[in-house]
Amino acid sequence: MTERNIRVEPTKRLAVEDQEVEIVERKGIGHPDSICDGVAERVSEALAQTYLDRFDKPLHYNTDETQLVAGTAAPAFGGGEMLEPIYLLVVGRATKEYEGERIPAETIALEAAREYLNENLPRLDVGKDVVVDVKLGEGSGDLKDVFGDEGAVPMANDTSFGVGHAPLTETERIVYETERQLNTEYSADNPEVGADVKVMGKREGDQIDVTVAAAMIDEYVPDMAAYEDAVEGVREYVTDLARSHTDRSVEVHVNTADDYEDGAIYLTTTGTSAEQGDDGSVGRGNRANGLITPNRPMSMEATSGKNAVNHIGKIYNLLSTDIAEAVAGEVDGIRELQIRLLSQIGRPIDQPHVADAHLVTEDDVSVADIEADVTAIVDERLADVTSITRRAIDGELDTF
Repeated sequence: MTERNIRVEPTKRLAVEDQEVEIVERKGIGHPDSICDGVAERVSEALAQTYLDRFDKPLHYNTDETQLVAGTAAPAFGGGEMLEPIYLLVVGRATKEYEGERIPAETIALEAAREYLNENLPRLDVGKDVVVDVKLGEGSGDLKDVFGDEGAVPMANDTSFGVGHAPLTETERIVYETERQLNTEYSADNPEVGADVKVMGKREGDQIDVTVAAAMIDEYVPDMAAYEDAVEGVREYVTDLARSHTDRSVEVHVNTADDYEDGAIYLTTTGTSAEQGDDGSVGRGNRANGLITPNRPMSMEATSGKNAVNHIGKIYNLLSTDIAEAVAGEVDGIRELQIRLLSQIGRPIDQPHVADAHLVTEDDVSVADIEADVTAIVDERLADVTSITRRAIDGELDTF
């Protein structure tokens, strides 16, 4: 029997699929908040890899306070222009000297941020449309020491918690896939659709409504008729995608704030609302599983940009999601599973203060029937917690 404090119990509420109203949101990679998440995480990966390459060990850093200040643009059919650049400030802490060697942490961060923007928002001319700045202070000595001895399981940097759930509901899957497909498969053939795609799903009973806000790129939209065609193309594509995930009734709405008569439409020069009036911050968007799910408990911790070694706001949110997916995939009879992991500062991260699994089971299955199986998987994943660190540094895990 495991010595870890693992609790498995039934959930005393309806599964989300059985609740009358469900709300789900996803902010796309071009949303200002997601831009901050993505940049912060890429910088995190770059700093961590640098420390490992140079010293064969992790050093203290965090970049989870990155901020974006919107610019000003003048979009126009056929192509507009940026009037004032977006300002992106990478903020955090980093180890800049170790064993007598200076580390160019801010240069590394700047290069990583620019690389991320060029890869994911090619419409933004880095240095012209967006100005990237870096301000990294030195880390606190007591938090540096929490890493502990080389080879040992790291100690938690904070008393905090992470939350994960599985499997996704139909509405959650539709919302997630809508943004991902619009930003990959669909936009590849329809370049007028920018990276700033926000999706809101609402289910009332068996009626699912999907509301999409898609930033259109003016260079590929010559006139109002073309804009209307672009909106309709998105609506038809998302409708077909949603119906492939559910037998429920589906209705899709796109750019509902548009007023064609007044010419007020969601037309942009760069494909993101960050070009005009929409600021951003790390942690204000998607949770670690890529969704915002008010029907379920969520941690308010920012996952992106935190140190992947011992920062609980990252490790336990990624790990709880990993555990939930593993249990739901391997143990029969589970309709819904929620994992909560609570740390205690200074305690080994493989020994949470409590690991709590809440289950909704099939009618013919009791929690007692599967408790041992659930406990074994939770225990196994906790014992292998440091694998989350390696996968995060390698960019294998999505944090938003």
